[in-house]
Amino acid sequence: MKQLHRKDLFGWSVFNEERNLDFHSVLWVREEGNILIDPLPMTEHDRFHLQRLGGVKIIVLTNSEHCRDAGHIAGSTGASVYGPAAEEDSFPLYCDRWLYDEDEIVPGLICYELEGSKTPGELVLLLEHSTLITGDLVRSHIGGELCLLPDTKLSDRKQAIQSVKRLAQLSGIQAVLTGDGWPIFKHGSEALRQLAKSL
Repeated sequence: MKQLHRKDLFGWSVFNEERNLDFHSVLWVREEGNILIDPLPMTEHDRFHLQRLGGVKIIVLTNSEHCRDAGHIAGSTGASVYGPAAEEDSFPLYCDRWLYDEDEIVPGLICYELEGSKTPGELVLLLEHSTLITGDLVRSHIGGELCLLPDTKLSDRKQAIQSVKRLAQLSGIQAVLTGDGWPIFKHGSEALRQLAKSL
């Protein structure tokens, strides 16, 4: 796994040839138990790295299309799985906890529900008021710029735009770690405002 912009954050990626961009997963290392977000399959190197960093206690999934390797990882580690409450009736994995808008997952990690994406109630996670971790709706196909999920994938463009505008009102965001595409490590709030303005 790669060190991200904080000493307690790591990530790993898989390049998707169909979309010509990387898919990403995030690990937050914390004394109370590590948290994985939208975990992709891990290489043997990454599995050993995860073990050295203390394993995993909780897996958070932003949406049903980002289950990725969560079931396998939860089964092999005993980690709890948390998912978006709006998908409770159809979610493909068992979840130990369903997350609602503005829930505090653990101290320092809050989730927000987004509407209009390809799945209902997609989550974004705000880590200690400064790092936003996104699933599908907010992404980055060009380095340094955020963009919206393509219109053909949106369930409701107007709702999606309102969701982005809500995120743009969050102040103090330094980094935006996208599930798909390039991460943004500086001036995250500005990038979100520019995205909202462009829609």
